[in-house]
Amino acid sequence: MASRTVSENKGHDPRLASIEMVEDVLKEHHEFPSKSALQRALPKTIQTQTFNRILGYLEKSNKIIFTKDRAIVWIFSDDPNLRKVWEQSINL
Repeated sequence: MASRTVSENKGHDPRLASIEMVEDVLKEHHEFPSKSALQRALPKTIQTQTFNRILGYLEKSNKIIFTKDRAIVWIFSDDPNLRKVWEQSINL
C-alpha cells in the first residue's frame, strides 16, 4: 500500500463535522437529483474535492447509492426496530 504525501491530501481530508453535516442533510431529504443540488442544500460550503471524498466514503460504507441518472439516494437505516429484527433473524 503506497503512502500519500501531505501535499496530495492538503485541504481535502473531510472533518467529522463535515461528514456528519452531509449525512444529516441526506437523512432529512433522502434523495437529491445531483451532487450540485445536494451541495447547494448544505448549510455551509465545502470544497468540491472534500465534498467528493465524503460522497465516496458514504458510498463505500453503503449509506448512499448513485442511480443511473446520477441522483444520490440515502439507503442507510438506523432504525432501532429494524436492527432488532436483523439481530433476531435466522442466518440461512
